[in-house]
This record gives sequence, structure tokens and C-alpha cells, in this order.
Amino acid sequence: PNPGSFTGLMDSVNPEYENPWTIPNLLCVCRILLAPFLGHLIIQQKFHLSLALFTLAGATDLLDGYIARTWPTQKSALGSALDPLADKILISILYVSLTYAELIPAPLTALVIFRDIGLIAAVFWVRYKTVPPPVTLTKFFNPCYTTAQLKPTLISKINTAIQFCLVAASLAAPVFQYTDSILLQCLWYITAVTTAASGYSYWHYGRKTVQVLNTRSPS
Repeated sequence: PNPGSFTGLMDSVNPEYENPWTIPNLLCVCRILLAPFLGHLIIQQKFHLSLALFTLAGATDLLDGYIARTWPTQKSALGSALDPLADKILISILYVSLTYAELIPAPLTALVIFRDIGLIAAVFWVRYKTVPPPVTLTKFFNPCYTTAQLKPTLISKINTAIQFCLVAASLAAPVFQYTDSILLQCLWYITAVTTAASGYSYWHYGRKTVQVLNTRSPS
């Protein structure tokens, strides 16, 4: 994302305080904790179990979104950042593991990780710019101290779905014996295009992807 696009985010932000211990947030944490275990199973080529656990991880992703939309008390600004962060951690670990298992090409994995590193860096930069001074580590990493809410672009949502579809298809390939399928290879190129387009959308829209909470004009 273009840092210059976020200039002016911080104009005396009055932060909100919220309960971080919501069910969607806990599901996101479970997904993050599951990621390295899944990666280990893939490297050990235990694809049947990996596919089953990945299906479970995908179910938690759908469930936390449903709960946050259905019950307003379960929706939080922290969740708006934690949910995509959990997706990025899970996707990055799985893509690296699947590349090691020779099921996803290395250039595609490099593109996915490069985009995610850029987005995570932008999230930290926005957090730094929207935490009122003095910025301390305690204040910066306090999950109860919310200053901004992320609004993913449409192409980013589509890209996340396609990236997850590629992981599912790649995990299923050795189980159902279609690792050389031309359709799977076509999905590589589709994923590359949507990943690049998603990264560009965040760079292009800049500030429109961030909602600063409780801003007030300087007195």
C-alpha cells in the first residue's frame, strides 16, 4: 500500500476501548495456532489429515464472519484486523509448505508472501499513525485500545477466496491423484492475477480502506 495515501489519518484520535475476548476473535486465534501444525503435516506429506484440518480451519473462517455479522456485540475493530491477519498467516504457511511439497510453484508463493508482508507492514504503519502520542509498546499492542478499523476491498475478498480454493485443490490433488491437472495449473495463474490485483487495490485506494475511529478536530 502507498504510505502517502494514508497521510492525515491522525488528527487527535480519541480511541475506543472494547472487549477483545469475542468468539470470532478466539476463532481467529485458533486458526493462527493451527497454521504451523498444518504446515508440518503437509511437509510430512500427510495430505489426508491436512485436507481434513484445512476444511476445519475454513469452517472457523466462515463461522467467525457469520457470528460477527449476526450478533453486533461480537463485532469488533480488533476482529477487522485479526481476521485477515489470521488468513494471511494461514495462507503464507500453507503456500510455503505446499511449495516445499512441490504442489504450488515457488514464484506464486513468493508473490503471495510479498503482498501479505506489504499489507501487514501497512497495518502496523496505520496503527502507529492512529495511536495518540506518546506511542508506547503497551498502548500500541493493547487489543482493548482500538483506533482504526480495516475495510478490505472487493477484489481482496475475492482473492482470499481464490487463494483458499487453490490450497484446497492442491491438498486434494495427491489424495485424489490429479497433481498434473491442467485445471490446477490454470488456478495458479488465476491466483497470481487476483493476488497482484488485490495488492494494487490497497495501494490505489489507500485511506479508503481504513476507518479511523472517533476522530475529532484539533482544538
